[in-house]
Amino acid sequence: MIQSAIPPAVHVIVAIIPIVGITFGAVIIFFYLLWRHHEIKLQIKTGSFVHKNFNFEAFSLLTGLILTGVGSILTAVFGILNGFSYAILGGLIPAAIGLCLLAFYKIYPEFHKKS
Repeated sequence: MIQSAIPPAVHVIVAIIPIVGITFGAVIIFFYLLWRHHEIKLQIKTGSFVHKNFNFEAFSLLTGLILTGVGSILTAVFGILNGFSYAILGGLIPAAIGLCLLAFYKIYPEFHKKS
């Protein structure tokens, strides 16, 4: 068996990189949410707050289509490369979530009521 010439410190540094990235991402998201919260509080105090409606219909359709497409492609690629193994879950999970969102879009009666 061939011994690796990579020092152990390299493995530690490579293992720390995702931890640092996730930590920085979490800190940035936290401070964005805190800033947004204070901004909304001040808008409510001054009376200039306008509530934005979120379009769940478009979100459900778009996200469902994207996840179904990505999940189907990943499932096909992992199936071709590795055969039927646990790697195929990397494509089946987003495909299943996408199909569920598309089913939600189709079944939910509030989306189909005309206002």
